[in-house]
Amino acid sequence: MLEIIEPFFRAIAWPMEPPRAYGAFHILFTVTGFFVCGFSAWKLRNIGSKAFGCILFFCGLFLSLSEVLKQFFCYFIIMDCCYSWGDFPFQLCSIPMYLCLIVPWLKPGNLQRSMCSFMVLYNLLGGAISFAEPSGLLHGYWFLTLHACIWHMLLVFIGLFLCFCKRGGNLKSDYWSATYTFLALCGIAFGLNCLVQFGLGKDMNMFFVGPGDSPIIVFKQFSQWFGWYINTPIYILAVCLGAYLIFLLIHRIQSRVQTAAPK
Repeated sequence: MLEIIEPFFRAIAWPMEPPRAYGAFHILFTVTGFFVCGFSAWKLRNIGSKAFGCILFFCGLFLSLSEVLKQFFCYFIIMDCCYSWGDFPFQLCSIPMYLCLIVPWLKPGNLQRSMCSFMVLYNLLGGAISFAEPSGLLHGYWFLTLHACIWHMLLVFIGLFLCFCKRGGNLKSDYWSATYTFLALCGIAFGLNCLVQFGLGKDMNMFFVGPGDSPIIVFKQFSQWFGWYINTPIYILAVCLGAYLIFLLIHRIQSRVQTAAPK
């Protein structure tokens, strides 16, 4: 089976000079993408529950199918038919792939709202920061560069869409439920990292919480200076703080819109 599909991925392995950070490609894609995502999410803010579920499910389906293609591409082209556990799809920005497929089937309630709030506060943050520090987006192959850019831009759309629909992220309880979800996922990721690293002897650092060193700018230096066990709580607190700032921004904008609305 693998021998049959390998030629396809070798055929689309078009090399490219990695785009320069803050170069024309990066800036144009970022500005255009943010505008399209914001405009589309705002236009869709008043849709019904059925259409809401369909849009979210389609986003999850698109993410899932594109991730399967990426996994095969990395297996055949990047790793020369070896699997890289570092590419396992359980990073912070991978979670919407699962949640978007789950949320439409849940009844409105605390669990659904917690998942939506997580995508608003934590995945919107992750998607936006990826374009501010684009080293993880710009690769030496067209497929990987477009996949990474479209993937993280879709996270921006999903976060804004859920926010404008008021499905999560705009209440204090939303921040805490999203944060508990984030901490639980960090715990699962750490367990997976330990299982793969100590059980299989392979490198894996999901959510960048250790026990390997973080590859993220600034936190990479902390890991090298103080060890992963010091860097990890600092990193987790920084992400929680970033999500809280997103919440404050949403809450402030919502308060001003309500104040300005005619009574």
